[in-house]
Order: sequence, then C-alpha cells, then structure tokens
Amino acid sequence: MSAFKALWVTENSEGGTTIEITERDSSALPAGEVLVQVSYSSLNYKDALSASGNKGVTRNYPHTPGIDAAGTVLESSVAEFNPGDEVICTGYDLGMNTCGGFAQQIRVPAAWLLKRPQGLSLREAMVLGTAGLTAALCVDKLEKAGVEPGQGPVLVTGATGGVGSVAVKLLAQLGYEVVAATGKEAEHELLLSLGASAVISRAELAANANKPMLKEQWAAAVDTVGGELLFNVVKSLKYGGSVACCGLTAGTNFNANVFPFILRGVNLLGVDSVELPLVVKASMWDKLSLQWKLDLSALVREVSLHELPAAIEQILAGQATGRTLVKLR
Repeated sequence: MSAFKALWVTENSEGGTTIEITERDSSALPAGEVLVQVSYSSLNYKDALSASGNKGVTRNYPHTPGIDAAGTVLESSVAEFNPGDEVICTGYDLGMNTCGGFAQQIRVPAAWLLKRPQGLSLREAMVLGTAGLTAALCVDKLEKAGVEPGQGPVLVTGATGGVGSVAVKLLAQLGYEVVAATGKEAEHELLLSLGASAVISRAELAANANKPMLKEQWAAAVDTVGGELLFNVVKSLKYGGSVACCGLTAGTNFNANVFPFILRGVNLLGVDSVELPLVVKASMWDKLSLQWKLDLSALVREVSLHELPAAIEQILAGQATGRTLVKLR
C-alpha cells in the first residue's frame, strides 16, 4: 500500500461537482492486474465532462477522471508486465467509471495496457494521448477509403481542438492540402503554422444548412464536432469523398438526406478510439512513433495536478486550444 495524490470529483448539494486534490491510498483503487505509477496524463473534452458530473460519461461519484495515462509498472500479477516496464493506457473504461489518469497511480486490467513504443517517450505519448490516437485513426480510415494527397483539399473541423490540431499537423506532414475550420479567429496563425493551407470560419462552413446539396469542395474531411455542421460537410464532399467522424462538441444529432450518398457516392466513416482492440491501438501507436511521428511542441501546454481544475474550466468554456499535458510525477 502507498499514498498518492489524485484529482477527486464529488457531487455537491447544488447539483454540480466539487473538484479537489486529495491524497488516496493504492488499497482504495479498483481491482486489476497491474498497478502503475503515472508520470503523465492529458486533458480531453471527455475528461472535462466527467469532472463536471456528466452521467453519460461517469455514472458514480466520487471519481477521478483521466482517460489517458502513461507511467511505470509498480506491481503486476501477470507475466506480460514487470515492475519497471513503461506503459500507456488510453480508453476502455479508464477515467470513465474506473479511477483514471488524473492521479499518481492507477490500477487497471493488463488487457488495457501497451508497452511504450521505443520511438516515443512517456511524455510524447501523452502529448498525443487519446486525441492524437483518434486523429491518426481518422487519417488511417480516410486512406483506407482511398483518399490520397493530390485529390483536393481535406477539411478539418474543430481544428484548434486536441484531435483537430493533431489532424491538421499530420495531414500536412503527409502531403495533403489542409483547410482548417474554426470559430477562433485569433488562432488562424497557429493553424497556418501547423501546415494548413487555408483557414475558414465555422460560420462559413455552417451556411446554407437548409439546402439538400452543396457545391463540391472537399476530397475528404476529418470532423471533430458533429451536429448540423457534419452534414454540411457531407453535402460538400467531392464525388466519392469521405469524412471521418469522431466528435460531438457541436451536438449529437443532425438532419440528413440521402442525396449526397446516392448522387455523389460519398462515405460517412465513424471512428472510435475507446473500445478499439488492443492490437489495433498498438499498431497505430507504433505508426505514431515511427513514420507518423510529429513535432507537437507548438501545440502543448503543460499543467500540474493543482493547475488542472482551471484547465478543465477552460476546456468546458470552449477556450482551450491544442493539447494540455498533465504532469504527475
């Protein structure tokens, strides 16, 4: 048994949540084969929802959010992992209903863990985190659907967010012409520095939502926001184009018709990084450590556990950009 610090979210009498930094003991952690000393985590929109009491993410409180964690094995009851091994854990139930990475220790099933790829440090892995993994999965899915550089512009919505910003950087590095869409005018220069060839406003992208079809513009798209904006993207794909859909910050529903699908043969591709088989995650992490390795230093801000509550408020207010790395060691 050992003591460690953790972010602790409790429900309060006003119907909201109270966030504090508290000391816990490893004996209070849930069952699992592997105990990990966490060095880094990262802040995602889902973490902020969990911290704000969203029952669609976390059913029971008190709770420690954090869907990402990277650190060193302290104890293991399985042969696959030994004390001292450096590991990554993203998705599954971590930080949702299992105490997550906003703590200096986690205990999880061995089936959730990957050994750190040689080409990434623990810090670099959490700079990517679930957001970077999701961005890579979106690009991979588009390429498997036949999208190649030179076919035309690729749109990225919600481009200043965690997934969007990594997607812009990755697509540009792979040779695609990237158009970034954002509602944050002040961040246009950042997006251009990441490799976007042009930046358009969210309002421009949302125009003419009442029309059944729009002018063909995009060879492909990565959509991180969902809602009505997503179907405007579908309606403006070029013939045979595809959009990888992975987010819902603009809403979970949209009004659709069949015209883009049956007249232009476009594809709406769903992307999940949570319940993905571990072997698929491992393959994508290997890719991100080698041929798809990115320099994301311009996107990262690092916070301590004590600075994390303010960062959570910022992401809930829509004011966060890029990636927020949480240092726990």
